[in-house]
Amino acid sequence: MNIIFMLIIASLIIAIIFFILFVKSVKSGQYDDVYTPSVRMLFDDELVKEKSTENTNQLN
Repeated sequence: MNIIFMLIIASLIIAIIFFILFVKSVKSGQYDDVYTPSVRMLFDDELVKEKSTENTNQLN
Protein backbone atom coordinates (compact mmCIF):
# COMPACT_ATOMS: atom_id res chain seq x y z
CA MET A 1 0.00 0.00 0.00
CA ASN A 2 2.90 2.35 0.71
CA ILE A 3 4.21 1.94 -2.82
CA ILE A 4 0.93 3.24 -4.25
CA PHE A 5 1.21 6.41 -2.18
CA MET A 6 4.82 6.84 -3.23
CA LEU A 7 3.89 6.41 -6.90
CA ILE A 8 1.03 8.92 -6.59
CA ILE A 9 3.32 11.47 -4.95
CA ALA A 10 6.04 10.91 -7.55
CA SER A 11 3.59 11.29 -10.43
CA LEU A 12 2.16 14.49 -8.92
CA ILE A 13 5.65 15.95 -8.54
CA ILE A 14 6.48 15.11 -12.17
CA ALA A 15 3.14 16.57 -13.34
CA ILE A 16 3.78 19.79 -11.42
CA ILE A 17 7.27 20.09 -12.91
CA PHE A 18 5.93 19.65 -16.45
CA PHE A 19 3.15 22.17 -15.77
CA ILE A 20 5.65 24.75 -14.50
CA LEU A 21 7.85 24.22 -17.57
CA PHE A 22 4.83 24.57 -19.84
CA VAL A 23 3.75 27.83 -18.20
CA LYS A 24 7.31 29.18 -18.52
CA SER A 25 7.43 28.34 -22.21
CA VAL A 26 4.06 29.98 -22.85
CA LYS A 27 5.12 33.13 -21.00
CA SER A 28 8.37 33.30 -22.93
CA GLY A 29 6.41 33.37 -26.21
CA GLN A 30 7.44 30.03 -27.61
CA TYR A 31 3.95 29.26 -28.92
CA ASP A 32 3.05 32.71 -30.24
CA ASP A 33 3.59 32.15 -33.95
CA VAL A 34 2.47 28.76 -35.20
CA TYR A 35 1.73 29.73 -38.82
CA THR A 36 5.01 31.17 -40.07
CA PRO A 37 7.33 28.21 -39.39
CA SER A 38 5.09 25.86 -41.32
CA VAL A 39 5.05 28.12 -44.40
CA ARG A 40 8.59 29.52 -44.23
CA MET A 41 10.05 26.72 -46.31
CA LEU A 42 7.60 27.51 -49.12
CA PHE A 43 8.79 31.10 -49.48
CA ASP A 44 12.57 30.78 -49.05
CA ASP A 45 13.20 29.84 -52.68
CA GLU A 46 11.12 32.73 -54.00
CA LEU A 47 13.14 35.22 -51.96
CA VAL A 48 16.39 33.80 -53.30
CA LYS A 49 15.12 33.97 -56.88
CA GLU A 50 14.01 37.58 -56.43
CA LYS A 51 17.39 38.57 -55.03
CA SER A 52 19.22 36.85 -57.88
CA THR A 53 17.11 38.61 -60.53
CA GLU A 54 17.67 41.94 -58.79
CA ASN A 55 21.41 41.34 -58.83
CA THR A 56 21.40 40.56 -62.57
CA ASN A 57 19.30 43.66 -63.27
CA GLN A 58 21.77 45.83 -61.37
CA LEU A 59 24.70 44.41 -63.32
CA ASN A 60 23.12 45.32 -66.68
